[in-house]
Amino acid sequence: MSTSTPVGSADRPLRVAVIGSGPAGVYAADILTKSEAVKSGELTVSIDLFDRYPAPYGLIRYGVAPDHPRIKGIVNALHKVLDRGDIRFFGNVDYGTDLSIEDLRKHYDAIIFATGAIKDADLNIPGIELEGSFGGADFVSWFDGHPDVSREWPLEATEIAVLGNGNVALDVARVLSKHADDLLVTEIPDNVYAGLKASPVTDVHVFGRRGPAQVKFTPLELRELSHSKDVDIILYAEDFEFDEASDEAIQSNNQVKTMVGTLTNWIAEQPEDLSELKASRRLHLHFLHSPVEIVDSPETPGKVAGIKFERTELDGTGNARGTGEFIDYPVQAVYRAIGYFGSALPDVEFDHKKGVVTNDGGRVLDADGQHVPGLYATGWIKRGPVGLIGHTKGDALETVTYLLEDRENLPFAEVPSADAMVELLDSRGVQFTSWEGWLALDAHELALGAAATEAGTSHGVEVKRERIKVVPREEMVSISRDGVAAQV
Repeated sequence: MSTSTPVGSADRPLRVAVIGSGPAGVYAADILTKSEAVKSGELTVSIDLFDRYPAPYGLIRYGVAPDHPRIKGIVNALHKVLDRGDIRFFGNVDYGTDLSIEDLRKHYDAIIFATGAIKDADLNIPGIELEGSFGGADFVSWFDGHPDVSREWPLEATEIAVLGNGNVALDVARVLSKHADDLLVTEIPDNVYAGLKASPVTDVHVFGRRGPAQVKFTPLELRELSHSKDVDIILYAEDFEFDEASDEAIQSNNQVKTMVGTLTNWIAEQPEDLSELKASRRLHLHFLHSPVEIVDSPETPGKVAGIKFERTELDGTGNARGTGEFIDYPVQAVYRAIGYFGSALPDVEFDHKKGVVTNDGGRVLDADGQHVPGLYATGWIKRGPVGLIGHTKGDALETVTYLLEDRENLPFAEVPSADAMVELLDSRGVQFTSWEGWLALDAHELALGAAATEAGTSHGVEVKRERIKVVPREEMVSISRDGVAAQV
């Protein structure tokens, strides 16, 4: 690129927009600011982080169960990055609505898409459309207080099936089976507490297609199940099958060994007579079940009344095959938690089979497979919704490395002034929020928790509520913007 002032100099920093402020976006911005080129003074950068929601953190705020044991540590790490002041945050700004690709190209030399994946992967079996059949991601959005979903959730079932053997499936099952009062120590919104408190659930069944050695959740997530009060965990001996690949995984992978050990210990300690279990709720873990059909009944036409599975067996490679044996379970709700799927972005080539932006190592490609100069992707929108949050760091490093390699040939932003983006959003009436606004909203949510704790204590209820999450988008924006205005 040719400019009168070298791009990347003190007078003209390299302008980068990151779309998405979850772990993927924050890690990418952080890695770029800490790159050797920047640390050595060879390059200066100016980074703006955009999010469609008024608050930052993406998946951590709206896609992880509030009682997840590591959520606070991740939030603290992201907070430290954004609180340094060298990365600017624009919340409540929706790419494709408030800003177009042309707007971004005009103001930035490079754009990194880190929009993640928020939709449920499809499960094409008969009955999936019945009332009482839900996507696990939708349920997570509800109990995490997502601003764009309904405040209500139909928790009417006493027996529930959760399909999937990943961390999201365990999050869904744990929240469904846990007593609402035990979630008060988290940041759940009041409407979520009220909904869970009224739930009549007695039994939650989690089903996996393969065996105990092939589960995709983590040891920490598994052990968290046993911490739920007044909830018995039930396993079934016929589900404990191990083939050659299972044995090899147990011997070579400490994580698999730990999880299989935990599961086998649980079933060994389980009484033969299940009537000896006295908890008011039960969480059943099933393996070697492949869903075939969600069924209704003449008494409840159009509503979930049960689910049919084919029993499976391991084939020696760790994969499962059908046995021809079928089994039915009476349930009144089914939650599929078999994975997330990315959403297409306006004016960016998208792979609809994989649910990712078409890319090569993070370089966004066009329909002909050629790199689009200045466009990049990272996180789940780059590689699909697989792996843990920690894997996102390596992913971001790859993308940022390519961006830095390309920096001499990036398209030149016509209007690189930092103030120009603020002026553009103001001119369009976009009620954007800032990092300072998030600090105001954060303080407000903490104050709500403190007030609830004090009120509970005055009524003899000793439950410390650290925070209560604000749900309505308008309220989030108002608190954020008013908080900043008050400081000024």
